[in-house]
Amino acid sequence: MSEHGNNNADEVVEEQEGGAVAGEVVNAPTQEEFEALQQRLAEVEKALAEADLRAQAEIQNMRRRVDRDVANARKFALEKFSTDIISVADTLERGLAALSDDDAAREGMELTLKMLLDVFARHNIQRIDPVGDAFNPEFHEAMAMVPMPDKEPNSIIEVMEKGYVLNDRLLRPARVVVAQG
Repeated sequence: MSEHGNNNADEVVEEQEGGAVAGEVVNAPTQEEFEALQQRLAEVEKALAEADLRAQAEIQNMRRRVDRDVANARKFALEKFSTDIISVADTLERGLAALSDDDAAREGMELTLKMLLDVFARHNIQRIDPVGDAFNPEFHEAMAMVPMPDKEPNSIIEVMEKGYVLNDRLLRPARVVVAQG
């Protein structure tokens, strides 16, 4: 029996609590209602835990994407500059081709080209010089096809302009002449 003489599940509220008025009778939940509330609370806590895990996974994925984007930005920051500077290498090669072997300027141009190619290597810029290789449209641009019965069909017989790759990303395809079968 409660202190007010009420022996059922009802209780008289003495103080103002949770919106109840002093002296108002409040029904206590039955055992089934209490268990249903506990079950609902467990479901909400489970849903909250799952949402928290999804949020943590999304944050981790976002960090990975940002890290990958930053790494790519660093890796390919030289792309535009590299594309511009490879024309200098082309000009040096054309100049060397125009000079005779006994020209005094030849040695200086060869050393300059070698220095430039060393700089390319330090910055992961590789030349594509595919003479004799099979034609690959991902790295080569066919400028002409020439009938060559003594050569393998679709093999590269001449490189008109070398191609370049920066960290496995194509900067410029090699411009080539391909043997026709």
